[in-house]
Amino acid sequence: MKTTHRLIAAAALAACSLGAYAQKGETVKIAWIDPLSGLMAPVGSNQLKSFQFFAEKFSKTNPAGVKFEVIGIDNKLSPAESLNALKAAMDQGVRYITQGNGSSVAGALIEAVNKHNERNPGKEIIFLNHSAVDPDFTNSKCSFWHFRFDADTSMKIEAMTTFMKDQNDIKNVYLLNQNYSHGHQVVKFAKENIARKMPGVKIVGEDLHPLAQVRDFAPYIAKIKASGADTVITGNWGSDLALLVKAANEGGYNGKFYTYYTGVTGTPTALGQGGAGRVFQIAYNHYNMGGDMGKWMAEFKTKFNDDFYTGSVISIYSALGEAMAKAKSTDPVKVAAALEGIKFKNFNGEVEIRKADHQLQQPLWMTVWQKADKKFPYSPENTGMTLAPVKEFPSYVSSTPTSCQMKRPG
Repeated sequence: MKTTHRLIAAAALAACSLGAYAQKGETVKIAWIDPLSGLMAPVGSNQLKSFQFFAEKFSKTNPAGVKFEVIGIDNKLSPAESLNALKAAMDQGVRYITQGNGSSVAGALIEAVNKHNERNPGKEIIFLNHSAVDPDFTNSKCSFWHFRFDADTSMKIEAMTTFMKDQNDIKNVYLLNQNYSHGHQVVKFAKENIARKMPGVKIVGEDLHPLAQVRDFAPYIAKIKASGADTVITGNWGSDLALLVKAANEGGYNGKFYTYYTGVTGTPTALGQGGAGRVFQIAYNHYNMGGDMGKWMAEFKTKFNDDFYTGSVISIYSALGEAMAKAKSTDPVKVAAALEGIKFKNFNGEVEIRKADHQLQQPLWMTVWQKADKKFPYSPENTGMTLAPVKEFPSYVSSTPTSCQMKRPG
């Protein structure tokens, strides 16, 4: 009899729970649209594993009680292929997409999602941008359906140059970047910030090179050395950074590199013991944060023999869980409204999705490449090296204004 009472009580509790969360037990499919082939495949492969790893974690703990499922689609780093991938995802009933490798791709997806949502009421899609950092996406091209979980270039350069202006050994800067919207924005904001904060510093050269096509950066290193630059600013990522620092090591360039993506697949191995004290990264996370992040990174490494570095994956699941619980729905229109202005406790502190433009406001860290030690023990790609934090920039320091004129549905 007692057992029967217990079962009835449990059923009643489950019913209450289902009443509280209309979406409890629902599966939320997220289409991941990024490269799994070509020179950037190692980055894409790592990030797909990251999304799948944390889908499993957050399916057990999110406050909305939903299950997350990730569908990986190779876009070959191509905007055209990405639009095909978007269509394939929609055909599978997907209402949430994520992408981040290449702002050229992100721009095409924002436009396509806007058009689709306008023409297909009741079948709206949300674009969760994990890493595409062109500032236009939360300014002139801002969209109600787009949310960015990385810090954009205006934020990263703001923090980077705030750090650089206090380094007395920086006199001559070279700008080397990829020839697409992201690289162009790095150049634009670097020039503006250096002129404003570091008037005595000269920009002695700049170059833009094809994205994910250069296999030998030796000619670029020769130009950098010939220019007399003591510092390079680059937004390069994946093979375009790994091969650049490899060429710098081999070509005997001893200047500093200020980067966005030193911790990303391939670059730690390319750097090896070289670059200690000379290669810096500005980012919203780092390898030695400890706490839950430290545990997750250790578990990820054990499971995949790989390094977890795309912290925006965690931010996306955290935000979705909170917003779906708040909206009591998985409907993208209701969830988008709930995501606007939402504040939540993240792995990197208290963060907020700014309602005006859907840009996540979060702290940034400047880190430096150095030998791993007891204080900063995490060693990416088993190099014996690490990225150690040297300065934290709270959200209010890295935050930049927006010109977004958001068009909302209804």
